[in-house]
Amino acid sequence: MKVLILGAGRVGGSLARALVNNGYDVAIIDQDKNALNSLEEKLDILTIEGHASHPVSIKKSSADESTTVIAVTSDDEVNIIACQIAKKSFNVKKTICRITDSAYGNDLTVFGDNAIDILISPENEVKNHLKDLILHPGAHQIEKFADGKVNLVSVRARKKGKLVGRELKGIKDDMPETDAFIASIYRKGKPFIPSGETIIKENDEVYFISSEKNTDQIVDEFRDHEETYSRVMIVGGGKIGMSLAKEIEGEYKTKIIDSDEEKCASLSKQLDKAIVLHGSATDEDLLKSESISNIDIFCALTDDDETNLMSSLLAKKMGAKKTMIILNNPSYLGLVPGFIDIYVAPYRLTVSSVLQDLRDSDVTQDVMLKMDTGAEAVEGIVHANEYTSSLFGKSIKEISLPEGASIGAVIRHGELIMPRSEVELCLNDHLIIFLANKNMMSEVEVLFKTN
Repeated sequence: MKVLILGAGRVGGSLARALVNNGYDVAIIDQDKNALNSLEEKLDILTIEGHASHPVSIKKSSADESTTVIAVTSDDEVNIIACQIAKKSFNVKKTICRITDSAYGNDLTVFGDNAIDILISPENEVKNHLKDLILHPGAHQIEKFADGKVNLVSVRARKKGKLVGRELKGIKDDMPETDAFIASIYRKGKPFIPSGETIIKENDEVYFISSEKNTDQIVDEFRDHEETYSRVMIVGGGKIGMSLAKEIEGEYKTKIIDSDEEKCASLSKQLDKAIVLHGSATDEDLLKSESISNIDIFCALTDDDETNLMSSLLAKKMGAKKTMIILNNPSYLGLVPGFIDIYVAPYRLTVSSVLQDLRDSDVTQDVMLKMDTGAEAVEGIVHANEYTSSLFGKSIKEISLPEGASIGAVIRHGELIMPRSEVELCLNDHLIIFLANKNMMSEVEVLFKTN
């Protein structure tokens, strides 16, 4: 499939790398020659120097009816115009448009007849992930499936966790009325699919599937009960920092720091309860005066990775209980363990949003869980096809999957069903499948082919 990316910034560059690695034929347009050269040196892609919304630039990419256009420049208006031109002048197959301003809403018809097929908002995705992690303090990663009814959660087992040193089936003994399925465990960085006899070890990274209401109870099985958090400090008053503060200020004692005085004045007008502070998050005197040692969650959400890393290191050193940051540069991942408790990578969320919209099969959600290893989780709808025709009415345990892949849940008529041996596959079932490696996707995707 041909993909044309408009914008070679952090989002566009990350998409280009991910899509090339997934076998797509990629071209990218940007005015920044250095950014294009950097990508061209590392990837087998076509680069075009030019304005993203100019017809002449799009024409140079050989865009046609088989091309999917992904407009991810930092300018909403450029993205919108580029999609309109691509559809009207080049009759492209699909347009995916990045929008950062919520004022545009979700009514795609205002942009013209079929001009934009899909809107994506990386900033909104990041904010939602951060909010979920604040609401569920013991979790390291939360991905929502089945329209938010089902959570796939990552938690690291701690020494004082109830299940550490016990067999995994003990979770049912402790919580007989609670349904959960352990999709995978990472031990010393290597994944495996556990059985009920698997003994949980300290520092195991456990991926489990459950309903939203049971998430915290299950997390507590793997780690000592998390303290109740009430104080949050946010660094960075941009779109993500401001919207997060707006959403949590009613439930948490919230402080937000920004180095721009005008932005602070604007934040003060937009926020009702949050305390707005003008200054640097790496100013020890400021952090001390604002009682950093009493802060439960320190969120560094600026556009600058170095600021996020250094301010979090300082906050942790001065007594903040938990640090969460935005991390754009994957090269910094090696620096995270030790003083950063949780990081959210916007590029991972954007790649996930786009991949699900590029699938030829009926995949409703495709989430990249680990960019470094290629672990994925997908939700797809089972149709009658050449591969599935012999599987209907049989136990889902009989479905042949590649090693390292496991069915984590079945959603049937909107209800969550755990993948027990007595559960039989039915037409239109939604399956949530965990894959340890993205290379398994082609073998799994046949379940969701429409014909």
